[in-house]
Amino acid sequence: MLSHKKSLSILKKTNALLEGHFVLSSGLHSPKYIQCAKLLSYPYLAKDICESLAKKIKKNFKKIDLILAPAMGGVIIGYEIGRLLKKETIFCERVDGKFKLRRGFNISKNSRVLIIEDVITTGKSSLECVKLIKKFKAKHLGFASIINRSSKKSLRIKSKIISHLKIEVPTYKKNELPNELRNIKITKPGSRFLK
Repeated sequence: MLSHKKSLSILKKTNALLEGHFVLSSGLHSPKYIQCAKLLSYPYLAKDICESLAKKIKKNFKKIDLILAPAMGGVIIGYEIGRLLKKETIFCERVDGKFKLRRGFNISKNSRVLIIEDVITTGKSSLECVKLIKKFKAKHLGFASIINRSSKKSLRIKSKIISHLKIEVPTYKKNELPNELRNIKITKPGSRFLK
């Protein structure tokens, strides 16, 4: 397994760990942002992280029929984990603000589905995926992500999350911003803000 220190080194080397004032897809504010797209844009550097996550998933979930990833963030990691585990992998995308399956994707009734994301903070996107799985009368197995940056305060998911790396990063509601964040220009990097 890849060490925490080595993993952070890879995130920094690929400019995936950013500092500033960010509004996350969840609407929470944070002084740090993990842009996994930057990590995954260097497949030769992300390889060890993906293999480590795949091993953890295999250890925790014995029978997976399908991997479901929310677009945009989960698409590449979903593909890579699907390749490593030799599982069909699909993604859902927002249509009028709600996750839907497009492009001929389908979830078979009673299939065992794992949700995979790049980063989980509150779990909002993942829980929206659960609704989609239930709509197709399939079984939701659990959640996996490259980075779990949730806190007890922010996380809505009540079940275990399998992640390659757990990173503690503070998050704040808009009306609870510390002074050091108030004076920094806001960046909104999450895909939920795409029009």
